[in-house]
Amino acid sequence: MTVVGLSVFAENTPPNIVFILADDLGYGDVQCLNPDRGKIATPAMDRLAKQGMIFTDAHSTSSVCTPTRYGILTGRYNWRTQLQKSVLYGFSKPLIDKDRQTVAGFLKQRGYNTGAIGKWHLGLDLPMTDDQPIQGNNPANIDWKGTIKNGPVDRGFDYYFGISASLDMPPYIYIENERFVGEGTATKAFNRKGPAEPEFEAVDVLPMIGKKAVEFISKQDASKPFFAYVAFTSPHTPILPSTPWQGKSTLGKYGDFVMQTDAVVGDIVDAIDQAGFSNNTLVIMTSDNGCSKAAGITKLQELGHYPSGHLRGSKADLWDGGHRVPFIVRWPKVIEPGSISDQLICQSDLMATCADIIGVSVPEGAGEDSVSIRPALSNQPIVSTRAGVIHHSIGGYFAYRQGKWKLLLARGSAGWTSPTEKQMPKDSPIGQLFDMQSDPGETTNLYDSHPEVVEKLVSQLTSDIERGRSTDGPPAKNDVEEIVLWKNAK
Repeated sequence: MTVVGLSVFAENTPPNIVFILADDLGYGDVQCLNPDRGKIATPAMDRLAKQGMIFTDAHSTSSVCTPTRYGILTGRYNWRTQLQKSVLYGFSKPLIDKDRQTVAGFLKQRGYNTGAIGKWHLGLDLPMTDDQPIQGNNPANIDWKGTIKNGPVDRGFDYYFGISASLDMPPYIYIENERFVGEGTATKAFNRKGPAEPEFEAVDVLPMIGKKAVEFISKQDASKPFFAYVAFTSPHTPILPSTPWQGKSTLGKYGDFVMQTDAVVGDIVDAIDQAGFSNNTLVIMTSDNGCSKAAGITKLQELGHYPSGHLRGSKADLWDGGHRVPFIVRWPKVIEPGSISDQLICQSDLMATCADIIGVSVPEGAGEDSVSIRPALSNQPIVSTRAGVIHHSIGGYFAYRQGKWKLLLARGSAGWTSPTEKQMPKDSPIGQLFDMQSDPGETTNLYDSHPEVVEKLVSQLTSDIERGRSTDGPPAKNDVEEIVLWKNAK
């Protein structure tokens, strides 16, 4: 096949862009990425890969969900905000500042119709019945008939349907644009107890997200490009596959739920194709971080399935199992079917990539940590002003990847996998250094034997943090005065 050249971007209509984000789907959960040690059938994602390109070294900006979502939509690392560790919850205030440019807002200003469907988890200003702050997970002062502010439709999206945070966090109620769908007059617990719309059931949410995404795509006018950000609630907890999927995988509920997740990916891609949009639609299928311990990783491995594939660690960790994620891209007009790219990329690159595709610059004051991966889609080297990619764990620990080298400013996983920071001996090296080319499983710590590499990477990481950006451009400001580089004491 002949790959279409750069003239496509200048001469033809800007492509539609569909960004599908799974929740806690491990790199090794996708069959085509883990053929030897993956036991879950994922025919839809495998087919997407055959039709497009696999990125084997793609990373979320964090190993947990809220920070990653911030990075995707803003092109900026989350730790530049007040969120230095952990995640938001269902009643949390907005993380994206009202003046911060998002990918959706950027594309909307340039003629795109923009829609977000699914899990938001970036905070909202919820309507209140009084002036008292929200307390806990089961507040009594939410105005269910009021107007929600500073949510998706105030951050660049023309349309939104979904839930405020993770599916195990109240309130358990759908939101459409600026309003609740119904009222949270019941109390339910899909892990955490809180207010719920009486008919809201967690098992129905993934099918509903798929249905609404298909509806949004099917209603689009071919004369105007669209951007769809579809954020699944699966296979995150609660792990609840629908009845038709129960027992499908022979690996328990998690395997079944991954199969159902894959099927919804297939439904969305089918909707694109059936609407006649396939040739000029850029589809990106990825995950917000690695597989969660809640999946029962040890049991899955005993059954022959390794959710992180050949990588060490899982969700929340600094090791690559925490943040190296599936990243499958299809764009028939540009991408050669069955392509594979080993180039290092980050999900924060969506902003600059979209700008490059439509032939404009990233606006000043936006996308400070975003690099265009457009050249890679045509099997060309990415031209980057970013020296490396910064990784971040649930506890706020930093790692830095440059070329084959990866430096972790932590003694252990910096997350949930043993050994954690508290489990590591105090006389162990304060950091870890791995040669990811020869040791992708991060088994041999070279921290003490390569001090010159450590010094170089720490210096570059420090610069990327202090300049307020990791790409070329005028210095920017972080939202906080101090960002602690080393979380563990020397």
